[in-house]
Amino acid sequence: MSSGDTRCLVAGNWKMNGLLDEAMSYVNELRENPAPEYVEVAIMPPYTLLHPMNKPLSDKDVRLGAQSMYFEEKGAFTGSIAPMMLRDAGCHYVILGHSERRDIIHESNALILKKLHASWRVGLEPILCIGEHLEEREAGKTNDVLKDQLSILEGIEGNKALTVAYEPVWAIGTGVTASPEQVVETHAFVHEELTRLGLDCRVLYGGSVNPGNARALMGSEGVEGALVGGASLKADSFMQIVEAAANAVS
Repeated sequence: MSSGDTRCLVAGNWKMNGLLDEAMSYVNELRENPAPEYVEVAIMPPYTLLHPMNKPLSDKDVRLGAQSMYFEEKGAFTGSIAPMMLRDAGCHYVILGHSERRDIIHESNALILKKLHASWRVGLEPILCIGEHLEEREAGKTNDVLKDQLSILEGIEGNKALTVAYEPVWAIGTGVTASPEQVVETHAFVHEELTRLGLDCRVLYGGSVNPGNARALMGSEGVEGALVGGASLKADSFMQIVEAAANAVS
């Protein structure tokens, strides 16, 4: 399996933040050609902003993504959004399996697998999130947790576009970032597991990525980009992270 794009990816996950005026101001603050050709940039705003942000972001060579979706094509699923609706809005990416969906909405591996297949059917590239809780890391169970979360990829055909994002749950929104040693060690395991599964795709790091630590994180072995949360909400800080990624891989 190979990713739909082999470049380093810096993706901003806005989560449940952003109104229309704020989004338009944000896009206007993004510089023209915000990244060199070897760094890809993407933004995942709330559903309400997908359509209005599509053309302005495309004009700046920034890809659009969604934060989740349902697996059915259409029907009586109040409050849900279908994969083709995301394509219709201009999305290239969709985040699946984020820890906040796993923990708060109680999404299971089985449900996430259905969403993966649904995304591929319409040509979306999923960003599959994996990560352990603090108690699991302290108990030495990190690799077991990640292996279980990656197990849904067993038997997946090798021509599907896929990006994986390792996000230790204890580092998401806490201001605590995994140490360079932890990042390298865990990314090495993730890459080994993907190889065992016969897959070849980018592995991003996520978890309190900010302009101050982005260069060190992006320069770590096995890290091929970042999934950025809070620091992506301001155009200036997000672009600093993009620049850090460019400097790390140049």
